[in-house]
Amino acid sequence: MRRIFVSGMKFLAAAMVLSIAACGRAPAPPPPPAVVVALPVHPDARTGGTDPVRYPVEVTARYSNTMSFRVPGKLILRNVRLGDAVKQGQVIAQLDPVDAQKQAVSSKAALDAAKHRLVYAQQQLDRDKAQSEANLIAANQLEQTQDSFTAALAGRDQAAAQLVVARNNLQYNTLIADHDGLITSENADTGQVVSAGQAVYGLAWIGDTDVILDAAESDLGRIAIGQAAKITFPALPGRQFEAHVREIAPAADPQSRTFRVKLTMAGPPEAVRFGMTGDATLAPITIPASTSATASTTAAPPSSSNTPPPGGNTQPPQQQIYTLPATAIFHQDSGPAVWVITGGESTLQLRPVKVASYTDRSSVVTSGLNDGDVVVLAGVHTVYAGQHVKPVRPLFDGEGSIEGPAPASRPKAGSARATTADTGSTAAAPPTANIGPTAAALAAANPIAASPGATTAAAAPANVHTAATGPTAAGVR
Repeated sequence: MRRIFVSGMKFLAAAMVLSIAACGRAPAPPPPPAVVVALPVHPDARTGGTDPVRYPVEVTARYSNTMSFRVPGKLILRNVRLGDAVKQGQVIAQLDPVDAQKQAVSSKAALDAAKHRLVYAQQQLDRDKAQSEANLIAANQLEQTQDSFTAALAGRDQAAAQLVVARNNLQYNTLIADHDGLITSENADTGQVVSAGQAVYGLAWIGDTDVILDAAESDLGRIAIGQAAKITFPALPGRQFEAHVREIAPAADPQSRTFRVKLTMAGPPEAVRFGMTGDATLAPITIPASTSATASTTAAPPSSSNTPPPGGNTQPPQQQIYTLPATAIFHQDSGPAVWVITGGESTLQLRPVKVASYTDRSSVVTSGLNDGDVVVLAGVHTVYAGQHVKPVRPLFDGEGSIEGPAPASRPKAGSARATTADTGSTAAAPPTANIGPTAAALAAANPIAASPGATTAAAAPANVHTAATGPTAAGVR
């Protein structure tokens, strides 16, 4: 019994020692801030719209058509060649007219015969009418005479119509220019037998001159009807021509997937010829600042740099444009948003923005951001609102820490230590072994392609993944 009592006392003493030690232990430290790839954003040099749109162009006539014969035959004469100017009504080619002439003669003979039969039928009808009034012939004989006259009259009309067709076919053996223009192609040779409708020449009408370009789908939002443009040609150095957008194709080309845009030149000189190639610079489309007022009310208040200067200047400020990588765009409900690092504690805030246009690598933001805002560029699907983070620049940014000035030289990629600009001390850099798994995991979570200006989540250490397990802001998925 005494042995059991002693054992119990020893157990009780050990439990008391452990409980006292547990009570004196310090609370667990908070988790380290998650490292995110971020950069301060600044307005683009462009304001009030987008960059000018530049495309290669080609000069064409507004109207052009292929010229062909309306009847088949053998081509025996060509009066014009490639590049010749023609006038309306000018004969440019001719077929062998022998067969057409014979058909015209035959139709003329058939018409003469029909006219003679009609005269005879008319005379017979007049005689039978006189005899019928004197009751010298039966009534059915008069009816037969009237029927013969009607048939002769119809035969005369039919022969006259056939003669018109034969004469037209004879005229169709001669190809005549319908408009003033230039010969742009030759598609048949002398002595060749052509079919009806086969192209013989290409004719570009002289008059309004168009300049055509094929625009990419991503640039359609920056092109509008009536937009002004400047045209330059390498063949005409030092000269610039005015033009404006006249037509935008409603559907893309099925093969190139581009949209044909036609610009009209204002009084092109004779030096500008069809087929010349050059460059077109379309003026930026002005985006009124009022269009972004609604989106700006939900964003953070504008910085002092955007407020109008004192002195009563009532002119609206120019709209600021920000170009962000496509990987920086998140979503809030059904609208676009970005993660902004705010406050002295570097916490995340989901801010709605307005995006004017998207490309495969970038997005143009027209409202919702202020100059100097630090925006998360990659891994936007692995963080949550209110999370404490530490921003780092992309691997190949070469501008140092966000928190201080850029270092004199970029640290080597294989270096195990990096210098911080604010304290001058050294801190261990994330191991290079973590870059591969982190990039693969974040790429699966964020399928948006990375932009050239920012790397993907491969620049973030492995603790970025722990951000996904934290609380999620209400309404953000």
